[in-house]
Amino acid sequence: MNVAIVGGSGYTGGELLRLLIRHPKVEVTQVTSDSLAGKAVGRAHPNLRKVTDLTFTPHGDLEPCDLLFLAMPHGNSMGRMREFLGRAGKIIDLSADFRLKDPALYPEYYGLDHPQADLLPKAVYGLPEIHRDEIRDATIVAGPGCVAAAAILAVRPLAKAGLIDTERVVVDAKTGSSAAGADGGPASQHPERSGVMRLYAATGHRHTAEIEQEAWRVYRQAYGTDPFVRIVVEASGLYRLPEPKILAGTNFCDVGFALDEHAGRVVAVSALDNLMKGAAGNAVQCMNLVAGYPETMGLEFIGLHPV
Repeated sequence: MNVAIVGGSGYTGGELLRLLIRHPKVEVTQVTSDSLAGKAVGRAHPNLRKVTDLTFTPHGDLEPCDLLFLAMPHGNSMGRMREFLGRAGKIIDLSADFRLKDPALYPEYYGLDHPQADLLPKAVYGLPEIHRDEIRDATIVAGPGCVAAAAILAVRPLAKAGLIDTERVVVDAKTGSSAAGADGGPASQHPERSGVMRLYAATGHRHTAEIEQEAWRVYRQAYGTDPFVRIVVEASGLYRLPEPKILAGTNFCDVGFALDEHAGRVVAVSALDNLMKGAAGNAVQCMNLVAGYPETMGLEFIGLHPV
């Protein structure tokens, strides 16, 4: 399969390249960037030096391909989707431009009207654990945001089973500085921002065995056959709940939970690499589904420990 990446100079574009150039069924034919046109991709992604001879081409020189990845900032693809569909029969858009089905929500959340709202019904929300069959037949796949993916995978099984009051759900999300992108601004440059974030005490009271047993059953039913969702609940130890650090570079999302009998609540915990399962890795997983390849192909890296 011939694929191309539009907007390949950012962090997500770099992760896509890292995965795709080693994918046994894929040839990356083009990577576009106006600012780096003519330069080797290793200029933006030094980890790819001597791994590929690809150079960036201008956006305007985009050629036809089988499948096109869009790794541009939010707001850049929504007005050009028809143009992109003329270049490729299948599109995987990693931005937010086609995630929401209701066009009235775009002015509220993104500050602009959607210029091609008639295409929104054609887009499938690209979370394979929920929309696997629809993704296989989709023309436009809208990749989820990293926080949304983590939150949905953690909370959805509990909501479907009726174990939580959906009016009282609180999502407390932490993400790495790379989520802001390569041009994230001064707020993303703090030298101490990277490193470990561990949840040490999700609850302060004893677990209720019956509820815990039910929660286990719900998660196993939801994700027992999913290749990239792992249920993590240990009685003790540093890694008794999902830990982002050991997921770096992997396409896994680890989910777990703790119960607070006194407050009558369940604390659902999930962790993923925001550039992998939260962006590029999930996009490659969707590509595999669209192409009929094994879902895990090219995504076999299992992470490192210690890091």
